[in-house]
Amino acid sequence: MTIQNLPTLNACLNACAAVCLLAGWISIKKGKRNTHKRWMVTALIFSIIFLTSYITYHYQTEFVTHYQGVGLIRVVYFLILIPHVILAIAIIPFVISAVWFAVKKDFRKHTKITRWLWPVWMYVSVTGVIVYLMLYIF
Repeated sequence: MTIQNLPTLNACLNACAAVCLLAGWISIKKGKRNTHKRWMVTALIFSIIFLTSYITYHYQTEFVTHYQGVGLIRVVYFLILIPHVILAIAIIPFVISAVWFAVKKDFRKHTKITRWLWPVWMYVSVTGVIVYLMLYIF
């Protein structure tokens, strides 16, 4: 693995986090708390590894990755990227809070946060993959 492989790894980690988030959501809807917990912890681990890899990549290379698309696709790219970045930063304290409340078994507060946190985290994970595809594949 080289530094040039990290964007691909990051996209895979985002995709894995999204799959785990979806599986965790399905599990809790079915009342399977232990399964939900395992999926969500796994999503958190994928996200932590992603963040570590992302910071490593941008520390070792040019911090800003320039999008080469032109015209309408460039506008679409930034319409996806800007909320992705803002929300990715914004959810960090809420993820920590949700985990804290779950560990403390305060599921009322945990649920209050995760009702809006889950779709935002899912958005961040999925758009992370889309940003990668737009930067490196299309």
